[in-house]
Amino acid sequence: MSERWGIFFIPLSKKQKNQKKKEITRNQQQADTLGLLRQADRRSRQRKEYMALVPAAHEPVFAEVDMGVDSSAPTVVRATVVQASTVFYDTPATLDKAERLLAEAAGYGAQLVVFPEAFVGGYPRGSNFGATIGNRTAKGKEEFRKYHASAIDVPGPEVDRLAAMAGKYKVYLVMGVIERDGYTLYCTILFFDSQGCYLGKHRKVMPTALERIIWGFGDGSTIPVFETPIGKLGAAICWENRMPLLRTAMYAKGVEIYCAPTADSREIWQASMTHIALEGGCFVLSANQFCRRKDYPPPPEYVFSGTEEDLTPDSVVCAGGSVIISPSGTVLAGPNYDGEALISADLDLGEIARAKFDFDVVGHYSRPEVLSLIVRDHPTQPVTFTSKVEKTDGPHK
Repeated sequence: MSERWGIFFIPLSKKQKNQKKKEITRNQQQADTLGLLRQADRRSRQRKEYMALVPAAHEPVFAEVDMGVDSSAPTVVRATVVQASTVFYDTPATLDKAERLLAEAAGYGAQLVVFPEAFVGGYPRGSNFGATIGNRTAKGKEEFRKYHASAIDVPGPEVDRLAAMAGKYKVYLVMGVIERDGYTLYCTILFFDSQGCYLGKHRKVMPTALERIIWGFGDGSTIPVFETPIGKLGAAICWENRMPLLRTAMYAKGVEIYCAPTADSREIWQASMTHIALEGGCFVLSANQFCRRKDYPPPPEYVFSGTEEDLTPDSVVCAGGSVIISPSGTVLAGPNYDGEALISADLDLGEIARAKFDFDVVGHYSRPEVLSLIVRDHPTQPVTFTSKVEKTDGPHK
């Protein structure tokens, strides 16, 4: 008798079906978990850096975050430099934009956020304010009036709002502003702590070239370095950073996180930033605006002198180049020349001691018996009234 082979399907009981379903589900969960572990392992072997698209009101803002340091360590600070343009002649809108960017940075875990030079009030790139030697035009004077109106008083309501932002998002905030003191303007940096307190300011001590016709000169009383839980913070603005004696004064105050808001987008700027990081044994955070011609008012209201006819609305007039550099001279994030961006990195404060072991410019690598510096850090006033009576505590009649 011949044999026949076949496949028989034996129906399962309800209990057996349920047990089978549970077994399939358990196997699937184990497979999913294994897949996630393998995926995480692949990511850990890659460079721990990512770029994420952040939605903006008008144009995309990219966030570059160097994730190469264990942020759980107590000596690590996540810092962000903002690369974005002012809303020119519109300070309330600029403050709205600043808050949106601050919120985005805080969402990435930033503890310190640095904005560019003159972000609030605007950097008047390309303008000559109608000034030539021996003459100022009526249009140039009106342009200055509008610029003066866009500046802020320190203290003042805009400073209060910036302080509230810092407190709301629990970040230390370094903000470039145009400060109005009567009818003189100053290019100024404001500092705020994460509790929403205004710490103080730095006024640019030496405006560059034509900046000198619209900005006053800061004195030695506003070269602060603030001791905070995230490190000692200080700032110098744009080409001030090329002044060796000013840098030395900041090093002597122990600056650890050296903020360098700027308007210089040239590639050669990166050499200065790297040099300062090495020289000072400090982290350098340089924030610049990224601007197109359309970020400024159109002509004839606003004219880029000498280049206006060559520009289109989309022409880049400031290409950014914001960067974060370690005390060893390593570029941690940036430079970015692509557009508005949030550029972030984790700062391992232990790097400062490791760098100072090699070179401490105001410590073991100094020769005070040969070379020394005197800083006149008292306020300078053009007028002093000797009859002014100092207020004393207690009731007054």
